[in-house]
Amino acid sequence: MQELDQWKEHISHLLNVANDYIREIPSDQLYAAAAIAVFTTLILLLLRFFKRAKSNTIVLTGLSGSGKTVIFYQLKDGSTHQGTVTSMEPNEDTFILHSETLKKGKIKPVHIVDVPGHSRLRPKLDEYLPQAAGTVFVVDALDFLPNCRPASEYLYDLLTKGSVVRKKIPLLILCNKTDKVTAHTKEFICRQLEKEIDKLRASRSAVSDADVTNEFTLGVPGEPFSFKQCSNTVTTADASGLTGEISQLEEFIRQHVKP
Repeated sequence: MQELDQWKEHISHLLNVANDYIREIPSDQLYAAAAIAVFTTLILLLLRFFKRAKSNTIVLTGLSGSGKTVIFYQLKDGSTHQGTVTSMEPNEDTFILHSETLKKGKIKPVHIVDVPGHSRLRPKLDEYLPQAAGTVFVVDALDFLPNCRPASEYLYDLLTKGSVVRKKIPLLILCNKTDKVTAHTKEFICRQLEKEIDKLRASRSAVSDADVTNEFTLGVPGEPFSFKQCSNTVTTADASGLTGEISQLEEFIRQHVKP
């Protein structure tokens, strides 16, 4: 409705301008000006009409065992499936977030894709990233240190993908299982990931160009790597799939898929 009012104001302004000059401008110039105005308006309308709708896809990814599938079902229906779900195929569905089912009014559904973390299945990620409004990289905060290196490698590959860099797809590092006393904090996890990615950046830059498969490089040469240096926005959040504490994740989703 607001857009319609804006268009009405725009057209009204054009008519007023034309009326001011109609008595002074020779007829041939008047016709030319009118034709240009009509043509410009039509072009603007067509561009708006054919402009692609903003994506409502959120991609969940991360290592196997990080809890992605439990989080998928928490978002969908509030269930945990006893926390024993292992996915070998992407879980994919479009739904209103479970926490929003009782809200009044029209709410935009979200298309959630849970991509399996097994290394052989990661190429599936390339099917969904170009459509993503946001990506969530799930990390096991309880068992983080033994998995820090592989998680960093996966994250490095994700952040250097052309589809992520060119579209500046926002990424959330979601530290799962933080309800446990021995879980690491999101600040600690973020620092360790940055350190590992900095090591990866150095080692991979030493490899010949012929062997490099990443489309882009990370960071600023000569400076320690930080997520702030990424072309896309990278943030961190806490979650607990088993207890249903996923409010920070839901905030991220609704920041990029407006309700």
